Amino acid sequence: MRGKRAQSILEYAMIVAVVAAALAAMNTYLKRSIQANLKNLEDQINQRRI
Repeated sequence: MRGKRAQSILEYAMIVAVVAAALAAMNTYLKRSIQANLKNLEDQINQRRI
């Protein structure tokens, strides 16, 4: 009984670690996407001033 509980806790910990790693990876791509969109918006605003 104790071994199964330890196994369950380990499985949940592994799932949490995988989800955390996925969120960290998504953070990088999301940041790049937001920066690209802001740059495009800035370029559009600057073109209208000319």
